[in-house]
Amino acid sequence: MVILSMKAANIFDLTGKVALVTGASSGLGARFAQVLAANGAKVALVARRKDRIEALKAKIEAAGGVATAIEGDVTDRASMSRAFDAAEKAFGTVTILVNNAGVAHSTRALDITEEEYRRVVGTNLDAVFFTAQEGARRMLAANARGAIVNTASVLALNVSKGTAAYAIAKAGVVQATKALALELAFKGVRVNAIAPGWFDTEINHDFLNSDIGQNMKRDIPMGRFGNAGDLDGALLLLASDAGAYMTGATVVVDGGQIVAIKG
Repeated sequence: MVILSMKAANIFDLTGKVALVTGASSGLGARFAQVLAANGAKVALVARRKDRIEALKAKIEAAGGVATAIEGDVTDRASMSRAFDAAEKAFGTVTILVNNAGVAHSTRALDITEEEYRRVVGTNLDAVFFTAQEGARRMLAANARGAIVNTASVLALNVSKGTAAYAIAKAGVVQATKALALELAFKGVRVNAIAPGWFDTEINHDFLNSDIGQNMKRDIPMGRFGNAGDLDGALLLLASDAGAYMTGATVVVDGGQIVAIKG
């Protein structure tokens, strides 16, 4: 006899869940939002570019999903509180939070200004922590079990030149994920992270397709950069009941990049 709960379609199903995705206006965030919606979640799209998330909302709805577009800035705690309020008004308590918003830089460590350093760390680390804090507080207040998924990076585990502030922030995300997981596990909120390798997105498309980028590709065992869809499985694992016994973990999705790094 087949036990229905063991079917992938059941354990990965997000029907009845409410998700909030930051940085949903483009790149990985837009993809994450579409994947969550396609698997049954009602999704609050949060980003500064309202026109982009309105367009994504229309795309999700055209595919049969449910979404709402909410303008918000992850570096502004009051703005994010309002974003959660709007999501709750539309769909109810957020039970899946995807902390995806981030910024990059290419300045060497000795040249980066304090302003740029604080911009990168403030967006990629501080905002992740405080948005997770806001989301978790609301889950607990509603007596709701939930999942928080933070976007880290392979640069949290290793570094390359010109990425000091970014690498520092993403390493902090890995530790923040562990710290939050430890304190929230017994309260029913799981906290995990995804550490992507190099993915071809709108932001870095030109760089990855330059001569430098093509040289980098040769160091990846799978011989290619990540494409749309390569993070779908990891996201659904951490957001759904399929990952019910996972917390404090960082799932690396990099085509083998980390294992191939020469010491």
